[in-house]
Amino acid sequence: MSRFGLSLQTDRRQWLLGVSACAVSTTLAAPAARAAQGKEITLRFSHVVAEETPKGLAANRLKVLLQQRTQGRIRLQVFPNAQLYGDHDEMQALQLGAVDMLAPSLSKFGRIGFPEFELFDLPFLFDSVADVRRITQGDLGQRLLQRLSLQGITGLGYFDNGFKQMSANRPLLAPEDFVGLRMRIQASRVIAAQMRALGAQPVTLSFSETRRALASGLVDGTENPVSNFWTQGMDRVQSDLSLTDHGYLGYAVVANQRFWNSLNDPDRDLIAQALREALDYANQIADTQNSAALAALREAGTTRIHALTPAQRARLRRAVEPVHQALVNRIGLPWMQAMRDAL
Repeated sequence: MSRFGLSLQTDRRQWLLGVSACAVSTTLAAPAARAAQGKEITLRFSHVVAEETPKGLAANRLKVLLQQRTQGRIRLQVFPNAQLYGDHDEMQALQLGAVDMLAPSLSKFGRIGFPEFELFDLPFLFDSVADVRRITQGDLGQRLLQRLSLQGITGLGYFDNGFKQMSANRPLLAPEDFVGLRMRIQASRVIAAQMRALGAQPVTLSFSETRRALASGLVDGTENPVSNFWTQGMDRVQSDLSLTDHGYLGYAVVANQRFWNSLNDPDRDLIAQALREALDYANQIADTQNSAALAALREAGTTRIHALTPAQRARLRRAVEPVHQALVNRIGLPWMQAMRDAL
């Protein structure tokens, strides 16, 4: 990336960090809990996105809360932007104990033996974030997290990054617009099936590789929440962004089970409480970040922005309906029925 590109991206990150600070009035200056004196603890938290995204801000909020409430005894080291591990190897690193905490997208649990998490990838399943939270904050969401223990992972909570939009170097408003395009996706059978149903070729790439792949023409387009699209400078390499709101992108914060179980009860409770506050913070800013990023994109004028009509969105929805039936066959009707009942 050129020096100009790095400067532009830094400016965007500083701008969005300022938006987040203004948007959420919750204070970090809550009374510090006098945790029982014990051994010093260092937690390693790895993630693959920029610090000014909801995920990055949640990790940094957790870091500050733990610092304040234990007077530095519990220290969180945050490694953003795939500095340690990327999309393809972070789960294995967690299971091996090379890192202590991650916040992977929900798609990533499917490929390690939990296809029921792929429910969250279904296109046009949710109409609003409120729909999502009926799942993540309810019994079904807790059942899903508990299943992760089968692979040595402790599920700690969920948070949002909002809804995804489609981008390419042409408007994507109808199924025929996707035909022949190579679309970058994260590793997910459901998202791959979604792209094929629209006539595109899915290409699985790490998030950290996406902008370079778009710039070089290795792929033609991708899907992202607007905040990711803007903070990664994808508007410089994609001429059109179509506001499809077709899919949800959310995360689960997870810990290495051996590490989590090694903590004493007071420390575990303290970390869990701080994490709940950090996730609440992330959820508050997710919508604000996406709205602010969209406004910034409009002002920058680097990318044409297309709002779909209800009829256009209905056509896309019909085109991907077979993906829902395919998932029933993959994970079984009970999980699908539980999702529908929760909604």
